Amino acid sequence: MVFAWQHSLAYFLVTLLLIIAIYGLLFFVFTKAVKRLAGYLFVGISFFFVLISYLLGLTEVLILGSAISAVGVSISLFANLGDLRSFLANPFKRSQVKTGKFEVEKIYNRELFYKTIETAVISLSKSRTGAIMTFEKNTSLQDVIKNGVSVRAPVSAELLQTIFYPGTRLHDGAVVIHGNEIIAASVFYTPTTKPFAGKYGSRHRAALGISEISDSITVVVSEETGRISFAVNGQLDAVDQDNFLRVFENYMEGVAKE
Repeated sequence: MVFAWQHSLAYFLVTLLLIIAIYGLLFFVFTKAVKRLAGYLFVGISFFFVLISYLLGLTEVLILGSAISAVGVSISLFANLGDLRSFLANPFKRSQVKTGKFEVEKIYNRELFYKTIETAVISLSKSRTGAIMTFEKNTSLQDVIKNGVSVRAPVSAELLQTIFYPGTRLHDGAVVIHGNEIIAASVFYTPTTKPFAGKYGSRHRAALGISEISDSITVVVSEETGRISFAVNGQLDAVDQDNFLRVFENYMEGVAKE
């Protein structure tokens, strides 16, 4: 009788450890909600099944429970080898839920940010360095920037000037800025098909294109003339260097241009 009880306890403990192993795999390693729900259900049902079997002394049922639990661990491992490799490579990194936005916008000094952009744009204008900068607002540009190069760096006048310097790998295409962070560079937009008067290059048409499908603010610096323009809501407006900061602030704050 004692031998049978010891066997039941051993099977109970082994099965319990297997259940915990599956729970750990499903909850701590694998992040999808369906897998976690499956883990909760498995743990709840298995634990109840094993506990009742142990209390009633049903050793054969405990053996069956151990076998089922072992199969569950094996299936979880083989079905999720990719997730398991990622977890083993960096066990302390937890996946973050992706949303329509990049991240919660960090608090930053807006006045300093505006002055930084002004410094970069005026410098690019004076040197006649072509540039296009898009400032994301409410419309997410995640799908648009997939063709670009991820940067994820704080905004600085020096970095913007370096990116657009002729000959650098990222100087073609647009820079996308969210909050006080350069999200991506060398991003190419679908140019507008709308005809308009005047001689405009590919940068201006691309800027108009992105402004037609989002509420973003795009600043364009002409490579030929150094002229500064804003592309907003499908409209292109030129601005001189002296008034750039005021107009830029108005657009960013949602104030109608005077």
